[in-house]
Formats: sequence, C-alpha cells, structure tokens
Amino acid sequence: MIVNLEQFVVEERPKWERLDALLRARARDPWRPLPLEEARELERLYQRASADLARLATFAAEPEARQYLESLVARAFAEFHGAEAEVRRVRPWVWLSTTLPQTFRRRCGAFHFALALFLAGSVFGMLAVALDPGAKSVLMPFGHLQGDPRERVAEEESGTKLGDLGERKGSFAGYLMVHNTQVTLLAMALGLSWGVGTLVIVFSNGVMLGAVVMDYLLAGQGVFLLGWLLPHGVIEIPAVLIGSQGGFVLAAALLGRGERLRLRDRLRAATPDVITLCLGAALLLVWAGLVEALLSQYHAPVLPYSAKIAFGLIEAAALSWWLARSGRTPPGSSLQGDRSP
Repeated sequence: MIVNLEQFVVEERPKWERLDALLRARARDPWRPLPLEEARELERLYQRASADLARLATFAAEPEARQYLESLVARAFAEFHGAEAEVRRVRPWVWLSTTLPQTFRRRCGAFHFALALFLAGSVFGMLAVALDPGAKSVLMPFGHLQGDPRERVAEEESGTKLGDLGERKGSFAGYLMVHNTQVTLLAMALGLSWGVGTLVIVFSNGVMLGAVVMDYLLAGQGVFLLGWLLPHGVIEIPAVLIGSQGGFVLAAALLGRGERLRLRDRLRAATPDVITLCLGAALLLVWAGLVEALLSQYHAPVLPYSAKIAFGLIEAAALSWWLARSGRTPPGSSLQGDRSP
C-alpha cells in the first residue's frame, strides 16, 4: 500500500530511469551480448517496475508516471519475451566485426584446447618422419606428397605446370573450399560424440601437417615450404581450429561438467555460439581456398618466395588483431559488450 504517493514516485523514479537506460542501450545495439550481471539487473528492475505499475494503477493521481511505467514495462516485456513490433535487421558487418570475435574470445578455452591438440599432433608427425622417413607413406594421404620434396620443388620452379594450373584454378579453388569446409563442419558435428570425434580430426590433421613440414625441412626446402603453405595456411589452419572449437563447445554442453542446467537448456545456450563459430570458420575457408588456388600454387620465379611469405605474415597479423581486439568495448564504458575473459 502506498502511503505517500509523491514520495513513492520520487524514490522509485531513479530505478525506472535506470531500466529505461538499459532498454535504450539494448535498442541501440541489439546484437551486443548481454553480460550476466546486466541481465540480472534488467530482470530485477523489470519485476520492480511491474510491481510499481500495479500499485499506481489504483490511483487516479500521477497519470504521467503511470503512462510512463506502462510504456516502460511493455518495452521490458518485449525485450524478455522477444515480442518486438519490428524484426531486427540482420547486420553482417556488426556480426563480422563484433559478434564473431567476441564469441571467439568468450569460448577461447575450447580454441586453446583444439590448438594444443593440433600442436601435439604436429610434433608427433614431425618426430615420426624424422625417426622413420618411410612413415610418410602412412601419415600423408595425398599422392603428390609421397615423392622426394627436392624433385617436386624442381618441377614446380621449372614452370611446366603453369599452363594446366591457369586453366583449372577456378575449379581447384571451388574444390578446396568445399573440401576444407566439409572437414571443418565434420569436426564441429562430431562434438555430438562428446568431443571424441573432434579430438581425432584435430590431432590427425596436426599429424599430417607435422609430417609434411619435417619431410620438406629434412630435404632442405624450408623456404619453398613457407612460400607454399604460409599464404593460405595462416587462415586455413585457424579456420579448422575455430570449427573444432565449436565442436568442443558443443561437447562441453553435452557433458555439462560443473553445470546445474538441464541438457536442453545447456544446448540452447551453446547453440548460438556454435553456429557463429562455424559460420566464421566457413568464411575464413572461402578466403583460404581462393588464396591457395590463386597464389599459393605459383612459385618462384613467377612469384618470389619473399613476397608470398610477407603476404602470409600480413594475413596472420590481421587475423590475430581481428580475433583479439575487434569488437571490444572502449575502456571506461558503463555497458560492457564483450564478455571475453
């Protein structure tokens, strides 16, 4: 029961204005992930405003305050229950520059796990070939990698394949995109095997890369190796790992260790991040496929190795900055949009 109506309005108005400010912030940037503390505050203020509206409804006085509260409660209800009058626009640039890198950072633990597995597989592959050069026939599934690296380098640098490569580079780019995307999506989907299948794919891909690297290093073809792999590899490998990151996020939701939520709720919470990561990986693989077909397959003297290596390093720096820094809220902002650790 309200004893002093005027005093009640004066005391409660700051809470209404805070709720109004939070709702306006959500309206300005609906794609911004909502921190847990802010979500709790929003819910608490919404419940309090609803109770205040019920109290004011019995009074004829303060019609402006009642109308303001009615509008405020309706907006808060729409925010919680997804009943906005208009559909939010899809904003690809906001998704690419903010949502995707924020999601990557928020789930970086799964990425670090995938990276550790990949590096472990790479070390295993390198040691296997270093100790037994004949092991590459087992570790390398691609026929063109089975021969002597020195012979392949001599053939590539002679330019005898340039004509055929120019004719088929379009179809080759399409094949690479489809193949790499299939592998990445498989790594994500195998998260449904509680992460076991994803683990196998990540480790085995690391083994293959490590075997190739050691084979070319032992043959003294390190510069060719960098010029060949770096332009597309600095994008392709992180893309596969990001897809695997999505698989491990899915596996964590299935396992639910340390979680009190039901399986259905855990999957519902993880699904948006899994989809975001997989779409991001697919976009990176499109770029990697284009670079591999149009740049990586051309070698000296057509393209100097130094230029190809420099291009790869620039790509790596740009990708690292994007994943680490893009979408961060400026320091001192009252509403933090990035929940990265």
